[in-house]
Amino acid sequence: MKKNPIETILGVFVIVVAVWFAVYAAGKIDARPKTGYALSAVFTKSGGIQSGNDVRINGIKVGTVTDVELTPEYTAKVTIGIRDGVAIPADSVAEIASDGLMGDPIVRIEPGKAPDRFKDGDVFAKTKDFRSMEDIIGDVIFSVTDKKD
Repeated sequence: MKKNPIETILGVFVIVVAVWFAVYAAGKIDARPKTGYALSAVFTKSGGIQSGNDVRINGIKVGTVTDVELTPEYTAKVTIGIRDGVAIPADSVAEIASDGLMGDPIVRIEPGKAPDRFKDGDVFAKTKDFRSMEDIIGDVIFSVTDKKD
């Protein structure tokens, strides 16, 4: 059986393109390990947060949710990784929110004004639980229908 040189060249070309695409995709998703520090927060309602969700301050991604676990008190302990160079005041508030109307849940940090900064392993003293659309609509309905005589 005679080998066609065109088939060999085409096969090498396909392999080169596949390797180039894999390198390009790995660079775009930024799959390199991040350095930084870990913080934790405890929430009564987790809102479906999971590992890999964003952590943001004023809409800017500053970290990622690294772990979510159920505590013995049936609350959600959320561990987040904050990238190096982001110093968060120690009186900041962590909140589980939605990324837009139909978006994934995120951890939003409202920065405080304390001069002290969180260190690796610290826990947020103040948190705000997730508020579902049903909770918000219910509050509006009850506030409109609640009449005081």
